[in-house]
Amino acid sequence: MQSGAQVTSLSDDKKLARYNRFLLLVAGLGGLLYGIDVGIVGGAVPYLEATSHLSPGELSIIVAAVLLGSVFSTLFAGILADWMGRKPLMIVSGVAFTVSIPVIALSQSYSALFFGRLLQGMSGGLVGVVIPLYLAECLSADKRGRGTAVFQWMLTLGIFAAAIIGVLVSYHVDSVARIGSADAIFQVKDHAWRSIFWMSMPPGILFVITSFFISESPRWLFRRGKQDQAHAALLRSRTADQAALELREMGDIASEAASKTTSHGRREPLFQRRFILPFLLACVILSCNTATGINSIVGFNTNILISSGLSDVQAHWGYVLFTMMNFLFTTVGMTLVDKKGRKFLFLLGTSGIIVSLSVAALLFMRSEKNRVDVAAAVQPLVTSDQKLTFHMDEQATRSLSVTPTGAQSLWIVYSYGDFTGSTIPVTLGDSASAVDVNRGAALPGGKVQAFFQNPFADLDAARTAPLHIDHAFVQPIPSAANGWLMAICLYLFVAFYATGPGVCVWLALSELMPTRIRSNGMSIALVLNQLVSTTLAAVFLPVVGKHGYSSMFFVFVGCTVVYFLTVLLFLPETKGKTLEEIEKHFETA
Repeated sequence: MQSGAQVTSLSDDKKLARYNRFLLLVAGLGGLLYGIDVGIVGGAVPYLEATSHLSPGELSIIVAAVLLGSVFSTLFAGILADWMGRKPLMIVSGVAFTVSIPVIALSQSYSALFFGRLLQGMSGGLVGVVIPLYLAECLSADKRGRGTAVFQWMLTLGIFAAAIIGVLVSYHVDSVARIGSADAIFQVKDHAWRSIFWMSMPPGILFVITSFFISESPRWLFRRGKQDQAHAALLRSRTADQAALELREMGDIASEAASKTTSHGRREPLFQRRFILPFLLACVILSCNTATGINSIVGFNTNILISSGLSDVQAHWGYVLFTMMNFLFTTVGMTLVDKKGRKFLFLLGTSGIIVSLSVAALLFMRSEKNRVDVAAAVQPLVTSDQKLTFHMDEQATRSLSVTPTGAQSLWIVYSYGDFTGSTIPVTLGDSASAVDVNRGAALPGGKVQAFFQNPFADLDAARTAPLHIDHAFVQPIPSAANGWLMAICLYLFVAFYATGPGVCVWLALSELMPTRIRSNGMSIALVLNQLVSTTLAAVFLPVVGKHGYSSMFFVFVGCTVVYFLTVLLFLPETKGKTLEEIEKHFETA
């Protein structure tokens, strides 16, 4: 028979477990919103393009507005998190996401669409900072790894769900298109893109509601001098002994900082080893994480698969499988992170990325070594209004002076001034395939989008610059077997990424930063990460156009080698350590 003390202890344990599960649910919903932010527009763009009467430049700005909003809000997320608190900022981010949906879905103008997407991006930027920050400060050391991994897990679920929604909606649209009138097709496409956005609203509402029922970060409360409230917040997620220990460690850190305050009452300077080392390490890890090529491989996934030999339909289903692998192996990483440790998963993941991308690069090298540049034959086909339009029939193929050697594709890299673009590969001799290059589709619609596409380019000069054909590569079309080999390489890549860096990078970002600089340090690191991402996006097509996919993949391999060595040589294992213990490590390192 159990004593009263044992019954009370069991009851307390159940309360703690229940609250920790609820905390992870709320954080997971935040990750889901972030994933939807990233993935939802891909399925909506074809129908938005067909029904909104937007110019190509305006449509590009609508797509890029999320990035603009995210960069802007990330800059100030740390300041806001320190000023408002973590919990209020979570609520604000959820409200911003929820409000953005009806603004987008009910929009009848370009300005409303732009504002809605901008607001959605701002929400994503806030979520990307405040959720990992909140989890790191609220969860106990033994639960922090898996807990923070839930954010990435739900993020990948959001991307996967967005891909599935896009595919399902496309089947419905195709069924109407086969039997419907032009007006009916227009209506169903207009309804399709609006429905895709409406479907993403329920998680936003649920995130806002549930955020009201969680405690504020105990470490934020302690820094504000609210020790009793900090202790109460700790008691909701760990035992009384653990709460007392962590509260005492917070006090020790605060006392040590106070003892280092100057005689003029100034706080200790930030340019110290214990602040600079973890900040730089987190920045390098986050930048290298992007430099693995994850965003480029996600963004150009179907293009990569088509170029390697898969059909259009196969490539789109290949992308759905890619997002599913990302989700499934994030689950694997989430279960291992508190058992095997962060450093082990980082090293495992980066090793696998190096091998899988190296094989992918070699596969592309095999087909790209036989390509021929026929830019000299294509340049005369540019019209006086600086356009290039022709169907790939037999006559066009002969005009390129290409010797038929089986199935071949043409891939054109072109430029208007400083802005470079490329066509998708088209099959020679296929009259249904066409090349269409025009200034409106090639150039960004405004200065803001131009900056994110190429910060060093002159948009005004590009608007009057002639169309120049930089390269026009004709190369054998790889077999479908080659395409599926490439798909397997990409699946292995994302499996290793999701198991290691994908799960652990958010932990590294939030765990390494000392309490005093954590929120602002995370903001700066994430802005740096977005700059790296933007730079890679700007150079991806030009490098691929000039040197081939293999060269870009080898660049990713080189960056991942740097990633591996940084983790191996400089990253301490943080599994099972409190944030205060991690902070003390860098004082004595």
